[in-house]
Amino acid sequence: MRQILELLERDAQLSHETIATMTGLPVAEVSEAIAAWEASGAIRRYKAVVDWDAVDEDPTSERVTAFIDVSLTPARGVGFDDVAARIARFEEVRSVYLVSGTHDLRCTVIAPTIRAVSDFVSQKLSTIDRVQSTATHFVLKTYKRDGDAFTAQEADHRLPVTP
Repeated sequence: MRQILELLERDAQLSHETIATMTGLPVAEVSEAIAAWEASGAIRRYKAVVDWDAVDEDPTSERVTAFIDVSLTPARGVGFDDVAARIARFEEVRSVYLVSGTHDLRCTVIAPTIRAVSDFVSQKLSTIDRVQSTATHFVLKTYKRDGDAFTAQEADHRLPVTP
């Protein structure tokens, strides 16, 4: 059954019939499993991975992505969970992870400008109780996201082999 989820994660547009063919399971069983995962919340949503740099509709529109590392003081009984949940509620925040290393949380933030990211950090994030420090890293170029490469594949320069 895990194979069904892996296929959907790679391509959410696969039909139940295609998944059944790929897994060797009956279509009814695939449909029932997907419906159950959707109802339980195991499948959160279906989405498209967009290469925004390739979208040429408005060259003046800007999208700035930043990774923000956050150091916290943990609280008894909740650790970092309450602060992570509060950060996750901000509209600019796309993801929040508890990580190992010198910082406790890593947040992905998307905003229209660098100034908007700066305002988010200085006015919203750093004012939360128990936030000790932040470190902001701006994305300069995306090479791969969600398993999809954003660069052109190199041509195969190998010589053909003939029998």
